[in-house]
Amino acid sequence: MTAEAPAIRPEDRRNAVKAVVAGTLGTTIEWYDFYIYGLVAGLVFNKLFFPEFDPLAGTLLAFSTFFVGFLARPLGAVVFGHLGDRIGRKASLVATLTLMAIGTVLVGVVPTYETGGIWGAVILVLLRVVQGIGVGGEWSGSVLLATEWSTFRGRRGFTGSWAQWGSPAGLTLATAALSLVSGLGEEQLLTWGWRVPFLVSFVLFGIGLWIRLGILETPFFEQMVAGRRRSSRPVVEAIRGNGREIVLTCLVRMGQHASFYLFTTFALSYGVATLGLPRQSFLTVIMVAGIVSLFTTPLWGWLSDVVGRRRLYLIGVVTMLVFAVPYFAVLESGNFALIAVFVVLSLVVHDIQYGPQAALIAESFPARVRYSGSALGYQLSSVTSAGPAPIVATFLAAQFGSSLPAGIYLVVLCAIALVATILLRPQGEMSEEKPVVATSGS
Repeated sequence: MTAEAPAIRPEDRRNAVKAVVAGTLGTTIEWYDFYIYGLVAGLVFNKLFFPEFDPLAGTLLAFSTFFVGFLARPLGAVVFGHLGDRIGRKASLVATLTLMAIGTVLVGVVPTYETGGIWGAVILVLLRVVQGIGVGGEWSGSVLLATEWSTFRGRRGFTGSWAQWGSPAGLTLATAALSLVSGLGEEQLLTWGWRVPFLVSFVLFGIGLWIRLGILETPFFEQMVAGRRRSSRPVVEAIRGNGREIVLTCLVRMGQHASFYLFTTFALSYGVATLGLPRQSFLTVIMVAGIVSLFTTPLWGWLSDVVGRRRLYLIGVVTMLVFAVPYFAVLESGNFALIAVFVVLSLVVHDIQYGPQAALIAESFPARVRYSGSALGYQLSSVTSAGPAPIVATFLAAQFGSSLPAGIYLVVLCAIALVATILLRPQGEMSEEKPVVATSGS
C-alpha cells in the first residue's frame, strides 16, 4: 500500500517550513550538548577526572567516557524509535531534547577528582549515557520532521540536509563557547571555566522546547494513525523486515562518522597535547570549519536532488578515502597555516556524504518503521566507527609515534562504506511499498 501525501495547501507549506526550522534548531542544541563534551574531554577531563594516570592513559580514559555516549546511542534509537513510530515524531523529539538537556546541565556541576574522588568520573559516565540515549533518538525524528511533508517531494535531499545542518551549527556553538572560556587562561579553565558551556545549555533547552511544542505532527504519521497502520512493535518489525537496510545504513556511515571525530576531537587533542599547537588557534580553526560546513551541508544536500542521492554519496566516500592520509600527513608537518586549510577542507569533504545522508537513509525504510529502522542503522555506527575512532587513533599515534596510521584506519572504514553504499538501494520516494513482516497494528 502506498501512502499518498495530501494536496499541497498554503498552510501545509507554512507548517512544513516550521517543522524544518524546529527540527534544525532542536538538533543544533542537542549537537551542541554532545560536541561540547567531546571537545572538553580532549582538553580538560584527563586532568580533572584522571589526574593519577600518565597523560596518555588519562587521555584514553577521557575519550573512553566520550565513547560511552556512543554506546548508549543505539539504546536511544530503540526507545525513541519505538515511541516515534507509535506516538509520533513530535512527542519523541520533545522527550529527546529534555533528556539531552538534563544530562548536559548536570555535567556542569559534577565534582572533579579533587573534590569527589573516583565518584566524579562515575557520575560523568552516567550522565554521558543519558546524553547518548537522548541524541540516539534525536536524529531520525528531526530528519522525518523535515522530510515527511508533501511540499518537499523532489527536494528531500535539500530539506533533509537541514536536519544535518544542526551538526555543524552545534559544533560552531560548542567551539565558540569553549574558545571563550579557554581565553580565561589555563587556571580559570580548569577550575570553573569548563563548566560554563554545559550550564548554558539550560537556556538553549528552553528555546528549543518552546519551538518544538509549537509544531504539528507530520502528514505521513497522521495518515498512519488515521488508517490504523501503525506497528505495535516497530523495532522488531524493522529488524525482521529491514535488517539488511539497518546493517547497510550502519556500514554506509563508517567513513563519514569516524572522520568527523578524527578531524575534530582527536586532531584537537593530538595537535595541542602532542604537537604543541596553540589550543586557542586550533579551536578557532575548528569553529571556522563548522561555519563553512553550515553552507556546504545544504549545498551537497541540494546537489543530491539534482545528480542523484547514491551517486553523490559514492563520490563523497571516494573523496574521503583519498583525502584521509594527506590530512594526517599535514597534521604531522606542524605547519599550522597548512593544518588550518586542511581542517576546514576536511568538513567540506565530510559534507559530501553528510549533506545527502538524511534523505538517503530515510528513503531506505517504509513509513511505519521509518523512525525505528533509520535510527537503529544510523546509531549503530556510533558503536562501530565514531565512538572508537578517537580511542583507536590515540592508541595508534602512541604506538607508532605518528598520526598517519589514523589516516590508514580511516581509509579502511571508507572502503567498507563504499561497498555498503553500492549495496544499499533506497526506494527513491517515501512510501510503504517495501514489503515488511506484519505485526498487529493499532
